[in-house]
Amino acid sequence: MSEEYRRIVVKIGSNILTRSDGTLDVTRMSSLTDQISALYQRGIEVIIVSSGAVASGRSELHTERKLDSVDQRQLFSAVGQAKLINRYYELFRDHHIVVGQVLTMKENFATRRLYLNQKNCMEVMLRNGVIPIVNENDTISVTELMFTDNDELSGLIASMMNAQALFILSNIDGIYDGSPSDALSHVILTITPDMDLSQYIQTGKSSFGRGGMLTKSNIAHKIAEEGIEVVIANGKRENILFELISHPDHTVCTRFVPSTQPVSSVKKWIAHSEGFAKGEIHINECLTTRLSTGQAVSILPVGISAIEGDFEKDDIVRVVDCNGHLIGCGRVNSSSELARAEMGKHGKRAVVHYDYLYIE
Repeated sequence: MSEEYRRIVVKIGSNILTRSDGTLDVTRMSSLTDQISALYQRGIEVIIVSSGAVASGRSELHTERKLDSVDQRQLFSAVGQAKLINRYYELFRDHHIVVGQVLTMKENFATRRLYLNQKNCMEVMLRNGVIPIVNENDTISVTELMFTDNDELSGLIASMMNAQALFILSNIDGIYDGSPSDALSHVILTITPDMDLSQYIQTGKSSFGRGGMLTKSNIAHKIAEEGIEVVIANGKRENILFELISHPDHTVCTRFVPSTQPVSSVKKWIAHSEGFAKGEIHINECLTTRLSTGQAVSILPVGISAIEGDFEKDDIVRVVDCNGHLIGCGRVNSSSELARAEMGKHGKRAVVHYDYLYIE
């Protein structure tokens, strides 16, 4: 890890911010804000992605009527988000630091315009010395279009804001090579892009959050591939952020090694847009082979074998290889109607230009 961080994202999980009864752990919040404030004073820009709103609201209310899951989430998050951001505001004010709330939804990452709009919002905040505190807007998010959890959101924010590192603070020290409760298990300190973690990952979820270690590892791998260092560490350890940055070699955590290959800002957006795809482009064997070698290749009509779904120019589509495997996604340069008419023909106009093509 490097002392040269200019901008980092810190994701704070629900189990870090809440006690077993669901109330806010103000002592832990105070400790984390002290650490973040110290990093701020050192000139490091910090973006916080904070869970805890729903859990915080749940502890504040005692409803007489039974609520369904959607009503609960909307009610508890509406009350809890106000409580959570107010606490952050007061804690950072003691350090003479201003914070601002950024509530977002998955739909805000669906189009380039909305993506750049929220990016600009946080850039303006950072330029003016304001720490953004980001959370999903649970009051109006629809279940099918929600983030898997705030791990996914923090990865999207780190990618969008070109952070040097993403620190995911959980209630365990990292990813273990066995069950964390087993005394013989050890934390995997370093994870490279080619490592398969499926045999190690626990699928259980925290008592207050929506996600688990599987989500953390998946998003960490993807973000590391984009050149961003990802660290999973125990947010309940004293001075954990300070230790991770100042004494990384002596701090137990799991570090995902970042790729050395730069990724453009447009491709970073496309890399996380597969969930918004309007259709699929199937490519032939020749193009599959060329893309698998890492060549800078666009998808031309001659390399397309089939098109599924209906899409318009600038929509996101999935890219499927000749074996039926999903290999990436891209932004199309034509409608599905035009692409079908030109499919298999020789032509210079790309259906998906290389600059707007992300291959996993």
